[in-house]
Amino acid sequence: MATSPAESIVDAVGGPGNIESLTHCATRLRFQLRDSSNVDQSTVEAIPGVMGAVPQAGNRFQVVIGGAVQNVYNDINALPAMSGAGGGAVDEDDADSIKARERAKGPRGKVAWLDSLFEFLSDSFRPILGALLGASLFITFMALMATLGVIPAWNAPGVVLEPSWQFVNLMWQCVFIFLPLMVAYNAAKKVGADPWVGFAIMAVVMLPGFTGLADQEGAQQITFLGSDITTISVFGLPLTIFDYSSQVFPPLLMAGALGLLWKGLRKVIPENIQLIFVPFLAMLVMIPLTAFLIGPIGVYAGAGLANLLSSINSFSPFIFAIVIPLAYPFMVPLGLHWPINAIMLLNIQTLGYDFIQGPMGAWNFACFGATAGVLWIAWRARDKQMRQTATGALAAGLLGGISEPSLYGIHLRFKRIYPRMLVGCLVGGLIIGIGGGVKTQAFVFTSLLTIPAFDSVVLYGIAVLASFVVAMALVIISDYRTPEQRAEFEAQRDKAEAKLQSGSPAAATATSAAASGSATEAPAEARPGTATATLDKPGATDEVSAAFEIASPLDGTAVALSEVPDPVFGGGVMGPGVAIEPTGDTVVSPGAGTVAAAQPTGHAFGIELDNGVELLIHVGIDTVNLKGEGFEVHVKAGDRVEQGTPLVTFDRAVIEKAGYPLITPVIVLNGDAFATVDPVGLGPTTAGSPLLIVEK
Repeated sequence: MATSPAESIVDAVGGPGNIESLTHCATRLRFQLRDSSNVDQSTVEAIPGVMGAVPQAGNRFQVVIGGAVQNVYNDINALPAMSGAGGGAVDEDDADSIKARERAKGPRGKVAWLDSLFEFLSDSFRPILGALLGASLFITFMALMATLGVIPAWNAPGVVLEPSWQFVNLMWQCVFIFLPLMVAYNAAKKVGADPWVGFAIMAVVMLPGFTGLADQEGAQQITFLGSDITTISVFGLPLTIFDYSSQVFPPLLMAGALGLLWKGLRKVIPENIQLIFVPFLAMLVMIPLTAFLIGPIGVYAGAGLANLLSSINSFSPFIFAIVIPLAYPFMVPLGLHWPINAIMLLNIQTLGYDFIQGPMGAWNFACFGATAGVLWIAWRARDKQMRQTATGALAAGLLGGISEPSLYGIHLRFKRIYPRMLVGCLVGGLIIGIGGGVKTQAFVFTSLLTIPAFDSVVLYGIAVLASFVVAMALVIISDYRTPEQRAEFEAQRDKAEAKLQSGSPAAATATSAAASGSATEAPAEARPGTATATLDKPGATDEVSAAFEIASPLDGTAVALSEVPDPVFGGGVMGPGVAIEPTGDTVVSPGAGTVAAAQPTGHAFGIELDNGVELLIHVGIDTVNLKGEGFEVHVKAGDRVEQGTPLVTFDRAVIEKAGYPLITPVIVLNGDAFATVDPVGLGPTTAGSPLLIVEK
């Protein structure tokens, strides 16, 4: 009986035994499954907290979570079923080694190989997205100050800022200057090597002493591929001196070679001395190899790609400004945007500006505009699930420049959105192209907050506004759903609302019988967990209908399940029941039975009552993310409980401060085994008072 999103996701992908490895990126869980053929995408997408699911080649399966992906990843790995030997998920350090071993058994096809490459690129950058986002806002602030005339052109050659502004400038330089070290750490970890060894190898070529070799006697300037470079003889070999600040291709290539060497060394060196000699020999080989060969190759490879795109842009900025926003909606799902991000950084380092981010902004804002259109329709259609998804995705986009929640949570699930979004991309690209292009002297995420970072703020602002408005308007006019999808949703919504307005069928029947005087005597007040009998008219055959009343597990106000701000609970996917807006802070057992599941985080409990009801009590929404903070659990799985036995005490202040709803669904998981499951009534309730009527 799965009672948490983590357990539900594991069950939906085939259980622990079907999970070969598990990693995650900025918004997605990345499963490598043994067999993905039986995984139902719609079942996965119905799980609370899941924004979408993306099947891939090679038995790969991605589950889109959004910003809480790290918490869900941790919760999955914390499950007892995932820690045993012989199948199940492994921790992130071991996951990539397992995947590498499986790949070594034989090729799985071209697409799977490309998936592996793009996962490597994604996971090399993903952990530092927060630092990059923060640095981009510092850059935007400096650009805004220069535009307002508060400071001179902060990044122009020869400009010296006063010490206060120099210090502010260091706040973003710390990220981009040392970016190769961050990438080296993540990439080395991704390929199964010691990440700190990868960090140390890349750090050698970034030491002041390394670049200082260019000033030593014997250093000479040569021209290579049209560029002046400095070399010096080291042990009789020419060592090329580069400034590796902000470079990303050298650490990626270094990590790829290090991963192969690391695995080879672990095979040939005895296990009891690997801790010493594997790192030592890896550094002994990789430091010279990186300094003499891999580093220069990475610099020239990046420069070559950058020059290719620069040539296209120089040949026709108009065409370039149109192609980039039209290509990005297809590049991002494949992971192809990561190499382009690296080229943006290289452009800023070599040219002093980047010409890709401006047209890319047209795509981003068209994406966010389409999401805004979906949000508009969701509000109008009273679609709580989509309203929540679109609100979160739009906030992530407009404030952070992150498109994945919109793309995976909405756009790829509703195919009507893409053509309308592409029109927005085209309009924005046309405006930028007609205006002669847009440049920026900094690497930023294209959001509302970073608009001042572009050299032509007016042109860029008009372009992204047009992209946003056009995509939004087209989605609103034509809807993001097919007529069949819209009709199906409206039928389900109307049915749920009609049931809420009509009240409890069981309560209505009892009221009608009492009013007509057909019962021979007033029914005794039922006690939770006991059976009651209702007799039909005198003279007729006595028909007995067994009805159980389930007691309330806590003090509060009972509300309809549809009020729960979660699509799976609110839509009745988990089963029928009711929700409680708690006024108390202690959850008790609603009857005699056995604890089937007690989450260590304290947010959810499964109770198998003696009357056959399987009950789920879920304290708050998304409170699993608190990882037990603010919860004091009183029982464990397998415990025998009676009505009123405390299950958990929670700290309302902790939950409210974290921003999670306190509303507590009480769900009958095996509702199909009963004729009806209805609230006794809505309104104030206390622990132990009747809450649900369950009729056999």
